[in-house]
Amino acid sequence: MGKEGREIDALKECVVTIRVFDKEIDFERVLDLERNCEVGSKKRPILVIDSLGDPLCRIRNTPLHRLFVAELGDELVGVICGSIKIATVNGSSPDGQAKLGYILGLRVLTKYRRKGIGSQLVLEMEQWFCTNQVDYAYMATEKKNEASIKLFTHKLGYTKFRTPTILVNPVGHHLGQIDPNVAIKRLEVSQAESIYRMRMSSFEFFPQDIDQVLANKLSLGTWVACPRGESWLDASSWAVLSVWNCPYKVRVGRPPFSCLFRARFLNYFEKLFSCFKGVGVPNIFSFFRFYIIYGAYTKGPKAEMLMQALCMHVRNLALKQKGYKIIVAEVGGEDEIRFCIPHRRDLSFSADIWCVKDLRNNKGEKEKIFDWTDSPSPTSIFVDPREF
Repeated sequence: MGKEGREIDALKECVVTIRVFDKEIDFERVLDLERNCEVGSKKRPILVIDSLGDPLCRIRNTPLHRLFVAELGDELVGVICGSIKIATVNGSSPDGQAKLGYILGLRVLTKYRRKGIGSQLVLEMEQWFCTNQVDYAYMATEKKNEASIKLFTHKLGYTKFRTPTILVNPVGHHLGQIDPNVAIKRLEVSQAESIYRMRMSSFEFFPQDIDQVLANKLSLGTWVACPRGESWLDASSWAVLSVWNCPYKVRVGRPPFSCLFRARFLNYFEKLFSCFKGVGVPNIFSFFRFYIIYGAYTKGPKAEMLMQALCMHVRNLALKQKGYKIIVAEVGGEDEIRFCIPHRRDLSFSADIWCVKDLRNNKGEKEKIFDWTDSPSPTSIFVDPREF
């Protein structure tokens, strides 16, 4: 598709044009659409995103990316983002990698929804994926977002695929104490890459360019923990994780009054009595920043203690920064590591669902022997922080 766009008869009374994002004319308009576009159900709290003046912030750090806009006359009514990478899809085979296209940031102004604009944006992104020889397209949404699930699974041929768990831990108001029996060391990028390729390269969605992820300016570092007195290179137990600084702010809109009252009361109580740490609720109703834990891995009988020490270290790092309210980690729904990562049950949820679509229609039969869309769900997955 050329820059001039492609006209689609999506509405009977007018014409929708879908084209590639043009910074010169679309920059401010996309930011305005993001600010005015509600993400979520009308009957439930919504998520509001502040991209901090960068409409490409959620895809800029991926190897290949694209943003399409939808216009109705002179009005910008929808956007969609997409990125492409090579990642693991079948860890049981040595060549179990594929080119994946990730769809995110699908937004259509409320008054123009249910008019086919979202479908056309997705199809345009899929066409770009196919032009770049993508094997599978995938996306993530909430289980309760019936409109999104219906669009992708009923109309666009996607299959419900994976159900990861999102763990949320408040930063709080007080520095935490790290177990003195635990030694924590920051790794060089090359050391972290070596560990991840050795231990996690067979995990689904593990990116081939993990070195670029770790070297990115948003990746704040990788830390390893082991029992004090032992070397992490040959320790009986050890744990490792990396931290990503999310490039945008979020807040929860339309919260029930009961949630607001509970949050304000408990936060006041926690600040007044420091002995009651962890009872408060972070102020998620005003814009805030957050850290993402990724690449969390443990080994040995003391793994849980070591991972908890690492997470406390991350929490203390966030506490020293202004405006950071939570630490987030997304892991496989059945991954045992979810029990090692500290989180608040009332803030965490397993409400995400990932959907996938096979785009290999024009490839030979040999390449289609393995169908990832029908594969059983693995215990562990690697969640790329660039796609959060």
